[in-house]
Amino acid sequence: MTIDSINKPVIKVLLVDDHLLVLDGLMARLELETNIQVVGMANNGEEALAKAHDLLPDVVLMDVSMPVLGGLEAAKRFHAEQPNVKVLMLSMHNDREYILPLVHSGASGYVLKDVSVTELITAIDTVYQGGTYFSAGASKSLFTRPYPDAFESSEELTKRETDVLVELASGYANKEVARRLNISVRTVETHRYNLKTKLRIHTTAGLTKYAIEKGLI
Repeated sequence: MTIDSINKPVIKVLLVDDHLLVLDGLMARLELETNIQVVGMANNGEEALAKAHDLLPDVVLMDVSMPVLGGLEAAKRFHAEQPNVKVLMLSMHNDREYILPLVHSGASGYVLKDVSVTELITAIDTVYQGGTYFSAGASKSLFTRPYPDAFESSEELTKRETDVLVELASGYANKEVARRLNISVRTVETHRYNLKTKLRIHTTAGLTKYAIEKGLI
């Protein structure tokens, strides 16, 4: 095992890719993890949506480029039709213009296909717990300030709220945000609530989208 799985809940994962060899490889490796159960496989987004209704996965690990229904449209439909399912995108593309629409679609994370198995398992666990996860290559493309003065464009937020927003949008959980900003977890939770109330955004993916659009990350 690559991560400590003791006392962790079993995460039900649906694998989606149009290459059988990729599916077989992912399934063989993930099934070695005691806290991950591969409940099924699909070859495109349409099939994934149908299977998810019956299999009830916690996380859908899905390729971006597929026939019939690609990852982008499938992620949008998952967000609208099955919002409790966390979608983690898997791709070889690391261009910001390619990744950003998937963030807007409601996907909880984006992992490049060159990551290690250990990082992939960490990504699955992170999105399952309600966080967001972007692998290093994706983060380098996505979480770069495109506008140096963008901070001033978010006047409705306090400095501390903006700090918390940036940390949350970068994929850190409440405890990690508290440690990084040297504040209590309860304070982070309060700022998180205020952010969602002020911005009328109720998901982490939505906060990430807002932060990107404002040039905060």
